[in-house]
Order: sequence, then C-alpha cells, then structure tokens
Amino acid sequence: MRTLEPAAMIGPEDGPNRATFLELFFDLVFVFALTRISARAFEDLALEGGKTGWTALTGGGKTLLLLLALGAVWQGTAWTTSRYDPYHIWLQAIVIIALVGSMVMGVAIPRAFSSTGLAFAVAYVVVQVSRPTILLLTLRRLQHRRLKLRMLITFSVTGVLWLAGALLPTTPRVMLWALALLLEYLAARFGWPVPGLGRSTVSRWDIHGEHLAERYQQFFLVALGETILIAGLAYSRTPNGAPRTAAFAVALLTSVLLWRIYVQRAGQILGEAVTRAAHPASIGRSTADTHLVMMVGVVATAIGYELVNEHPTGHNEVGWLAMILGGPALFLAGRARFEYEVFGRVSPSRWVAILVLLILVPPLKPLMPLAAAIAAPLVLLGVAVADARRARGRPPEAAAPPF
Repeated sequence: MRTLEPAAMIGPEDGPNRATFLELFFDLVFVFALTRISARAFEDLALEGGKTGWTALTGGGKTLLLLLALGAVWQGTAWTTSRYDPYHIWLQAIVIIALVGSMVMGVAIPRAFSSTGLAFAVAYVVVQVSRPTILLLTLRRLQHRRLKLRMLITFSVTGVLWLAGALLPTTPRVMLWALALLLEYLAARFGWPVPGLGRSTVSRWDIHGEHLAERYQQFFLVALGETILIAGLAYSRTPNGAPRTAAFAVALLTSVLLWRIYVQRAGQILGEAVTRAAHPASIGRSTADTHLVMMVGVVATAIGYELVNEHPTGHNEVGWLAMILGGPALFLAGRARFEYEVFGRVSPSRWVAILVLLILVPPLKPLMPLAAAIAAPLVLLGVAVADARRARGRPPEAAAPPF
C-alpha cells in the first residue's frame, strides 16, 4: 500500500500484470449481485406470470437495466485500477467503495422498482461520483484531473436522474434510469464532453493493457460462474427425476462450451492484442462493450437453464425461449465482435450458429423446454468443433487488432 505520494498513472512496465486481492474480492461481491439479477429474472418469467410476450419483454427490460448498471460499476472500477496504481491507498478506497456499493445494489435488486429503489440508486450514485472525486483530489497531472472533472460533472447530472427516478413510480423510474445510463454511455463514448471544458480523446488514454485484459477475462469467468451456480442450486432443490437430471447435465455442457468458445483463441491472447494495438485504450473501450454483451448473453443462458430445471416438460413460453436460445445467440454475437477486435476478422461459424438458433425458435415453441435446452448446446458444439478444426495443424494465431 502506498500512501505518501499522489495517485499516479502507471505504465506498461511498472503496472501490475495480475489483479490485486482486493479486486478479486470485489469480483466475489459482483458474483452475489449477479445471483440477485438471476433471481429477479426468474421471478418475472416463471413466478409472477411473465409468460406472455409483453410481460416477458417489460420484465426482462427492467432486469437488463439493473444488470447494465452493475456492469457500469464494474467496468469503471476495472478501468481505474488499470490506469492508476491499484496499490495506492486512495485507489484501494475507490475499490472498497465500489465493493460496498455493489453489495447494496445486489441486495436491492429484487425489489429495485418498488421498495428498495432508493437504496439501489444511492449506492450507484455514490460509487460513480466518488471515483472521479477521489481521483480529482489525488491526481498529480492537470490534464488527468480535467478528465476527472468532466466525469464528475457528468455523473453528478445523471445522479440527479437516478435519485429522482427512485422517488417516482415504476414507469417514470424506468424511463429516468434508462436515460441516465444512456447519457453516461454516450459521455464515455465521446470523451466525457462538457461545455467549456471540451472532451478527451480516448486514443490518448494510457492504460496497462495486460492488467485490463486480465480483468475482462475475469469478468467473463464471473458471468460464466453464474451458469454453474444457478444450475447447481436449481438442481439441488429437486434432484429427482430424469428430466431434471437431463436439464442439469445440459446446463453443465453449455457452460463448458461457452468457456471453450471464449478462450479459443481470442480469449487467451486478449492481453497480447491490447499491447499490440496502435491505440490500446480504443481496443480496451471496444472490448468493454463486447464483454458486457457476452456477459448479458451468459446470464440470460443461466436464467434459461434455471427455468428448464424448474419446468423441464410442458410447453415453451416466449420469454423462456428468449433466454434458452437468445442467451447463446447474444453471446455468439458478442464473441464475433471480440474475434474482430483481436484478429480483425470473424469466423463464419458465429453467424451461422446465430441464424440456426433464431430459426429453431418457431419449431421449438410447441415442444417442452428441455428440447430447446438440448438444441442450444448442440449448436454451440458445432461452433466449438469448427474452431478446433480451424486451429488444428496450424501454429497459434497471433493477435492482429485493427485498432
């Protein structure tokens, strides 16, 4: 822990390649928050009548809004520890605040649009406002402090929307929170522009590429761990019966295939791609969005298999198919973008698999959910086999980022 000097930028040579123990501790809290997301989605889709297309859409949209807010907290923290010395006492304070805030957000998630909305909003705003405030007070370089000032102004403005929305009924609350998230995303996308202060050029942001790449890999593993956790918890509640056993086995197979597709080969050499890029911050920002898409797809897949375990027979519902088949399709879409970020090209198997998953929706609608749960990993298996055949007999492909 370093306390005497101001918080400083880190370079590729002096920054840590590995995540700190405090960052890994923060990831554990994020795992808990994801379980609350899954529990909320399960209630919307299975326990509270969310079986029609409209209720599934509205319930899923609200849950996605909360998930994106969690993702924003995680990404903001990961970027901070990859740009500045994570062993500095004030940087550790930022991570601890994000850790506590994520825990409060996770506890509030199941009833975030009713009784616990204010707790969720306050925790989110505190995390997002405290980060640039601390950095503004501790950074030694003026140009870096100007960026944090623009971020602080932006989060202060959107924080008003978060807090005001928490005091309103559900519909206006959703609208204000969605607007706040959109404004924050656009601000980050365009360099945090503020009238009179200008904006920052992302390509000039200094980051420790290997550290940021490892954090994104851990981000995906946290999401993938959700599929294992949900499948195990759902099956352990009622482990009897062949249909439920089959659903559990298919869920495990799907998790393994999601892991395999991610790591082959782009997931293994993300750090190399970031360090080779002409503008490391540009690929870092792009992969942030990509990993968020993949995380949403993986979490949706986990929710789908929890639904299958609870209702393996009967007829599929629209919202259930959106999770069971749409989750893997969304993951593959993000994985296709990820492949482009690392290699500058996309394997056709990704788009073929997405198309097959979409085509399967109408014929699987009248069948039992277990049939859809079996179909999804078969499609993923085809992608994994195509990846293995492409790599067989060839030297490992080197990173060639287009950034």
